[in-house]
Amino acid sequence: MTGHNPGMNVTGHTRRSVSIRDVATAAGVSYQTVSRVINDHPSVKPSTRERVLAAIDELGFRRNSTALALASGRSRAVTVLTSNTTHYGYASVLQGIEEAARAASYTVGIGVLESADEADEAAVAAQVQRSADAGGGLIVIAYDPAGVRALGAVPAELPVVGVVETPATPPGDDRPWVWADDREAAYEATRHLLSLGHETVHYVAIPSSTRRTSARTTGWQQALKEAGAPRPRPLQGSWGPAGGHAAGLKLAGNPDVTAILCGNDDLALGVIRAVHETGRAVPGDVSVAGFDDAPHSAYLTPSLTTVRLDFTGLGRSAFALLHGVLEESAPIAPHPVSVPELVVRESSGPPPERG
Repeated sequence: MTGHNPGMNVTGHTRRSVSIRDVATAAGVSYQTVSRVINDHPSVKPSTRERVLAAIDELGFRRNSTALALASGRSRAVTVLTSNTTHYGYASVLQGIEEAARAASYTVGIGVLESADEADEAAVAAQVQRSADAGGGLIVIAYDPAGVRALGAVPAELPVVGVVETPATPPGDDRPWVWADDREAAYEATRHLLSLGHETVHYVAIPSSTRRTSARTTGWQQALKEAGAPRPRPLQGSWGPAGGHAAGLKLAGNPDVTAILCGNDDLALGVIRAVHETGRAVPGDVSVAGFDDAPHSAYLTPSLTTVRLDFTGLGRSAFALLHGVLEESAPIAPHPVSVPELVVRESSGPPPERG
């Protein structure tokens, strides 16, 4: 059997890796100039850039991220702090961060915030410090109390971006946050259900990042208030279908309940099951709407009316802001990232006629 090992030369000896100095010699420039070309620095002449790129291509040079970090004095790494890596919103934000970081030749590490106990602030602070010691920058997914505490514990000198719930008031430039407008999303979903003729809309909430009312709850309440509709007390769910099922059983037995908005699509899945178990139909007796437009939402029976938020785009934007600071090429400022999109499917319809 014959073959060719790319790590061996024709004599069978191991081939030395091409270095940045080899590229510099081939192009007739300094190794600092090669480094500037690799980092797309604007100070390099176009003719010189072309010569260096040609040498890189001819020699098959592949830059080493660790060496590049040492040469530049910067760590091309980002650590993401999060308390969850499986829920749809969290996982999609992580996906967006990873995609954007990979395109910029950055590595991504994940630090899991293990404590959801508000009293365990020391553990959260220790996790933040370990991530800070690793170098690079931080992105904190602050969708829950642990994430909020971690974001607040980041040392002032460390570059950081927070992925947060919609703030109650616009934050200052010293708070580098990004968010999707989930207040507006809840508002639009509630208005849609009211427009179908429902007297009011009940709400099953996901946990909030703080002890105060979440942005999604606020958007739901605002739509009811503007319509002059009764404002029932929200039911607290969890993140998953089991919490939606428990809340749904409490609501579905009441014939006056004809429309339910859920804080995410997994809660809606549990609510639909609970409505079915009580002998009522979706949407014939009860309309159900979810939140996030998770991949399974379009394939439920009935398919789920929901609000689409671009969490993957949110992750990309979070990295882009942090990248601007790490590369000293762009200012950082808080801003919303995406506009929610109402996706109307089979699970919402007019209320049943009163006999």
